[in-house]
Amino acid sequence: MAGETIMSVSPSSPAPAENQSAASVDLAWRRHIPALASAAAGIRQASDAWDSVSDSFCDTDGWPVDEHGYEDGKVKRDAEAWRHVEVFLDHGPEVLAGVRATARSADYTEGPISEELHWLRGIDATLEHAGQLQREWDQILVLMDASMPGSRKLYEDRAKEERNADGWHYADELAIRGPALVRAADHLSRRADAERSAHTTRARAALARSASGIRGTLPPSPPAPPAPGAPVPGRSR
Repeated sequence: MAGETIMSVSPSSPAPAENQSAASVDLAWRRHIPALASAAAGIRQASDAWDSVSDSFCDTDGWPVDEHGYEDGKVKRDAEAWRHVEVFLDHGPEVLAGVRATARSADYTEGPISEELHWLRGIDATLEHAGQLQREWDQILVLMDASMPGSRKLYEDRAKEERNADGWHYADELAIRGPALVRAADHLSRRADAERSAHTTRARAALARSASGIRGTLPPSPPAPPAPGAPVPGRSR
């Protein structure tokens, strides 16, 4: 849920994955990766779309000459970006916790995702501040309903614009740190899959060897029956 409390986990903390077998790693968080990838791309698209037209509203010194068009463009950018920030608030904490539980100590110092893990050191604060902004917005709506019954719509749009404008900073941060989270999560989930597959293959091979050993040891043949008329050992005539 958007605005939930973000649990911070220090990257210097011991990685639980160090003491887990490949078969026991919980990858339930991986289902959120596509949503985060789409949200990160959406923020970048909103930013790029604005950058492509923002200069057309300004003079050569960068000052707006069409203030109305300039402000409308920013409002649209901020609204689109905040929509994707809410996706990060919904899904980001679980993926972040999963990444930190699955990453190993060596991943932070070397390997293909060491840089991505470095970028994640600031994502806790970004998500926490964005979540606080969302919680404040929820409180504003409650106050509007209580103090301005029937008139909320007159003020809601303006309040929403202010929230989105304040949230642009966090959206801009997530445009950088979000893809790092997605890349790290994707790499770790794929590695866990590969290790789990190898673990299963080894277990099956061991089982096959065990079964083969059992089949290779035949029980002793029963003694042949005595010939007709021959004396039975241990019996007197």
